[in-house]
Amino acid sequence: MEISFGSLRISVCESVYQPSEDSFLLAAYASSLSGKILDMGTGTGIVALAAASSNPRNDVVGLDISQKAVECAKKNAAANGVSNAVFFQSDLFSATSEKFDAILFNPPYLPTTREERLLLGDENLAYDGGESGLEVFRRFVSQAPSHLFLGGKIAVIGTSLGDGIEKAMEELESRVGPASVLAQESFFFEKIALIEAVLR
Repeated sequence: MEISFGSLRISVCESVYQPSEDSFLLAAYASSLSGKILDMGTGTGIVALAAASSNPRNDVVGLDISQKAVECAKKNAAANGVSNAVFFQSDLFSATSEKFDAILFNPPYLPTTREERLLLGDENLAYDGGESGLEVFRRFVSQAPSHLFLGGKIAVIGTSLGDGIEKAMEELESRVGPASVLAQESFFFEKIALIEAVLR
């Protein structure tokens, strides 16, 4: 299966998160950035490739805990002729000590029980936010500031499920700096928001 985003053609690989409205919100934001950019949880690579293809001078890194996702993103980079994005397997920041101008993350944010986790297997990595829905996000926010240049930006996707947007904003404001909702989309069961915080 293949999807389009601007001029990009993105192959969706087995057991890798299929880009949806949340991915497109983050990819549109990524297209406006310049500098050294990190796409955490890169999946198919759509956000990293949007950042890389919009400005050939950008230096883009995509990380994912899933090796299948990393291989998928590399394949998509090659298919789209993008050479200024590289991809590595990493549990959050474990594979990098670098600093970035912007860090982007569409975290797994669904509250997930242990039983649900076992049923979904590999694919669960893209959805499992732990029992609170915010466990991976909280780990990310505790580590992210040390990988940002001063004045650098973090942009994440939040969900209205379990007051996730408000909780994400609180975490970002306390650990990073001023946070604001830049865009929102509503669906019949939830709202998703693009939240940006600037390191103070």
